[in-house]
Amino acid sequence: MISRRDLLKRAATVGSGALVAARGVRAQERTILIAGRPAEVRITEASAVTARITVAPEGAPLEVRGDGALVERAWPAPARRLRARARAETVRCGALALELSADPSAVRIVARARDGRVVQRLWVDAQTGALRFSIGDRPVLGLGEGGPQFDRRGSIDRMRSGQGGYQLRTHGGRVPVPWIIGTSGWALFIHQPYGTFDFTGSEGRFLAAQTDGANPGDLVAPLDILDLFLVGAREPAAVMAEYAKLTGYPEMPPLWSLGYQQSHRTLASPDEILQEARTFREKKLPCDTMIYLGTGFCPSGWNTDNGEFTFNKNVFPDPPRMIQQLHDDHFKVVLHVVLEGKRLEGAVSDRCAAAPLPSGRTPDGHWPDDRQASCYWPAHKPLFDAGVDGWWPDQGDGLDAPSRLARNRLYWDGSRQWRPNERPFALHRNGSPGMQRYAAFLWSGDVYSTWETLKTHVPVAINTGLSGIPYWGTDIGGFVPTRELTGELYVRWFQFASFCPLFRAHGRTWKLRLPWGWNTGDLAPDEISNYSGGAANPDASELHNAAVEPICRKYLELRYQLLPYLYSAVREAHETGLPIIRALWLHYPDDPLAVGRSDEYLWGRDMLVAPVTERAATSRLVYLPRGGWYDFWTEEAHAGGAEIRRAVDLGTLPIFVRGGAILPMGPVKQYTGEQIDGPLALQIYAGADGTCAIYEDDGMSFNHEQGDWMGLDVRWTDRDRRLDMRLAPGSRMRAPRERRITVRLAGTPVTREVTFSGAALQVRL
Repeated sequence: MISRRDLLKRAATVGSGALVAARGVRAQERTILIAGRPAEVRITEASAVTARITVAPEGAPLEVRGDGALVERAWPAPARRLRARARAETVRCGALALELSADPSAVRIVARARDGRVVQRLWVDAQTGALRFSIGDRPVLGLGEGGPQFDRRGSIDRMRSGQGGYQLRTHGGRVPVPWIIGTSGWALFIHQPYGTFDFTGSEGRFLAAQTDGANPGDLVAPLDILDLFLVGAREPAAVMAEYAKLTGYPEMPPLWSLGYQQSHRTLASPDEILQEARTFREKKLPCDTMIYLGTGFCPSGWNTDNGEFTFNKNVFPDPPRMIQQLHDDHFKVVLHVVLEGKRLEGAVSDRCAAAPLPSGRTPDGHWPDDRQASCYWPAHKPLFDAGVDGWWPDQGDGLDAPSRLARNRLYWDGSRQWRPNERPFALHRNGSPGMQRYAAFLWSGDVYSTWETLKTHVPVAINTGLSGIPYWGTDIGGFVPTRELTGELYVRWFQFASFCPLFRAHGRTWKLRLPWGWNTGDLAPDEISNYSGGAANPDASELHNAAVEPICRKYLELRYQLLPYLYSAVREAHETGLPIIRALWLHYPDDPLAVGRSDEYLWGRDMLVAPVTERAATSRLVYLPRGGWYDFWTEEAHAGGAEIRRAVDLGTLPIFVRGGAILPMGPVKQYTGEQIDGPLALQIYAGADGTCAIYEDDGMSFNHEQGDWMGLDVRWTDRDRRLDMRLAPGSRMRAPRERRITVRLAGTPVTREVTFSGAALQVRL
């Protein structure tokens, strides 16, 4: 017989189990569910102004599998891991305070700055895992090359990479970068997953796609993981620095890559190749690089067929000798190369799992769909041995994001494998976040020769720079000729390109891409037979246009004169992550008219460029932000904060220089490495105090990483009309040890000649 005491004990035990079970049910009911799966929210401090927010399935590893976009670093432990629904709690991440809450419908995060300002409001939908975020009432920029321009609000972007992504004819190829800049003081980088951005409503939406490849589907995929970085900073330079910290600072390219690059298509003979190079030198038209297309993309290119690595003996009968002749005339040689397939894996330093390919194709005539970089790269070795200086990797539209980045890296790491102290050059059609770590150049693809294309490419250039890709350009004149391709359009495109980091002429009917090509009467070769949609040869009356060559010469010479300024801007990009082509927002974030301006840009800090993109234009409206400005050509002073109308003729690209600027200019050169005994000219634009950091190194090697560089810090004190010069800390004088410098006050006849030998120097004007 059971005693009363035992009965009470048993009842208590049963009650306790029921209580535990009840607690378990309640805990399960409170579990955060995303797309029907238990999930947790992790908050990690990435920097003083950046929080990493990860929504992951419960039990997923802390290390988020990436695609190579992020730089390798040790991440701190999450400041908070939330698995259960809860009322709002505040999590500190540096200067950001994140109010975190979760209920059955969504995970909500409100990010505030130290001053209480709401930086961003985020919602993760519990049913689909879709992300919603505030976009505000100011322009939203970034998202890579191409796609809807300029302000992304009002558009849907499926982030399809390659040339088929979005209006190739006018907008060019698409290199999607999931980096969104809110000009009101925030930015988002969606590290994972790949997906679609929808800015058509009052708030932004991000939907995970079914694939992370070249053509993600339109359907929403079940959420696997959401990994994003939220930046909260008002200062644009700080925003750009955060992206560089996450995905890498741009590497320094060789100096010659910033000179003019002449591209070719169908080649007639070895004599034609060498004579064209001689013509540049005879005409004294500055040029650094000769680029040769591959056979298969044209009837007679540098190689035997598309994707092959064997020289075409009809045009390169003795490759080492011909390349040496071009080197003797101070030209670099760049070759077009193609990799088909769907995936490229690994690094060139890996062990090749299969036999390295001796040429561009396997025995069945195709590249394999999956290939290791270490198997592909050895095919380049004979070309390196022949003296080739750089690469033009075409295609890649079918590669997924990790493969696109792997190819960017391949041409950087592979080149350094055989020439370890020589900066590589590669001009890519495709890329991915992080490509700047490999100094990868990008061009906008096979666009059409129309005025609309030229106009559209100004905001494309701006957004590409804001997306962490500083080395960008387009085919001067457009790739596919149309009836709109005239000497006038070519000149306007040439002017724009002279203020792009990549300065390259290329396109079908390629001889019209030569600076003197518009006055020969020769259209050949005709290359539009397989195109439609408006493709047409230019009118024959345009083939005797004597005005084009002198204007091309003017901008070629100006580009080379501005190399000290441009190369210093490249160094600044390397150190800070700031682009070379800059949205006005970067320096005038509190000026709504400047922030919204998409038809002009800053070239470095101090020059404002306003390309002429209208046919038969006789004037150009230009907005000048606050402060004083000088017309570069006339040196007439203008007050900023207003729009002005600048008269233009065919030879004039409106350029303005900021008051307080110190503009370094060198002598005209025929190639970047030419040694000319001419002074450095410092042009002072009065009206405000100003500084200038002029950078110089050998332009070729990595010796600058060991301190072999020279910096000149220059300061202008406007009130005293005083210029101070000194060596930058950590730098040293480079040969020649004494530098002649001309100091000139713009708009006046005042000039001073000085010699700088390393000691601090002061000049009064």
